[in-house]
Amino acid sequence: MNKPTDTPLRLLNNLTPSQFLAEYWQKKPLLIRGAIPGFKGLLNPNELAGLACEDDVQARIIKHIKGRWQVENGPFDDADFTQLPERDWTLLVQSVNHHLPEAADLLSQFNFIPHARLDDLMVSYAPDGGGVGPHTDSYDVFLLQGSGQRRWKISGANNKNPVDLSLIENAPLKILKHFHTEQEWILEAGDMLYLPPQIAHWGTAVGDDCMTYSIGFRAPKTQELMHEFLNYLQDHLNAEGLYSDPDLTLQNHPAEISERMINKVSEMLQKITWSRHSVADFLGKYLTEPKPDIVFEPARKISKNEFTKQLAKKTLWLSLKSQLLFTGNSFYLNGEKLAAPADMIGCMQDLADKRHLKTPALQANIHAVLGDVLFESYQAGFICLKSEQP
Repeated sequence: MNKPTDTPLRLLNNLTPSQFLAEYWQKKPLLIRGAIPGFKGLLNPNELAGLACEDDVQARIIKHIKGRWQVENGPFDDADFTQLPERDWTLLVQSVNHHLPEAADLLSQFNFIPHARLDDLMVSYAPDGGGVGPHTDSYDVFLLQGSGQRRWKISGANNKNPVDLSLIENAPLKILKHFHTEQEWILEAGDMLYLPPQIAHWGTAVGDDCMTYSIGFRAPKTQELMHEFLNYLQDHLNAEGLYSDPDLTLQNHPAEISERMINKVSEMLQKITWSRHSVADFLGKYLTEPKPDIVFEPARKISKNEFTKQLAKKTLWLSLKSQLLFTGNSFYLNGEKLAAPADMIGCMQDLADKRHLKTPALQANIHAVLGDVLFESYQAGFICLKSEQP
């Protein structure tokens, strides 16, 4: 994973990343023909179906039969696929980048967007007519076509014509009841469509074996951030003292909560404060916290001494499911803050940026504290030692 450079990219229609961010990111759609020339996908339909049968993989099958939408959640088995109709259904598999090393390589091409914003790579398969209906998303997405063709229709890119957000009643998905097509394209292998949030879109497979790779970027809701930050503060507050009222006077109604009590508690609550450091620490933990469905497999048991020997010979990789972010000199791995000595900051930044680190030089100078942290992370399955990418 190379550091981003600000040179024109075929991936961005020959725009530089700075131009793309300034002109399109969260502003308007961009169609890119031949974004990745020769791209046919990372896996075939059978391999995607195999992933959908795994217990630790989130997958859905969405059908549109006789005007009604149906959703089935995985994991699936072979019988589920043999019973599907010939058309008008789609298989969606989330977080393929957690299971396929090649997916991580694909995502690295989008590292002009901060890792803190990345959600996942979703891959869909559909025969003719398959799709999930017209809808809007609350996140940015790059829709990269693998095998086959998909027709995309969009609405709402023109601010003069706001999207009608009314939904089909009693549908298992948030499908728009009224969709007015403003623009329409058929994407072929290697073509890509970027869509900012809240642009209504409708993708439909044209012919068989349509596979689309959706690179999504998270955008937490304000309500969610507030809720999670308040939970964070709850664990970090250290307020002393007790409620007291030595000036208490007789009330006409003993059941009444007095204005004086309300004012006193209001003054107490105003002592809840936070700093930019608190926000940074919260974001580090919140943005790297694994989703509830993610399970790490502990590494085989080896001694600390054996780990250190292996560290000298192999490359240190983040697990495909791990997220390592940093702010200033503070590092966060899967929701936990790491102890990174000052002389190891550069190495840890490289590991976060590139998701791997060649370790011979690291091993020769490694600080004992960081060595302990890496060993514990290895034991938990957060990192691994490989000659090649895991």
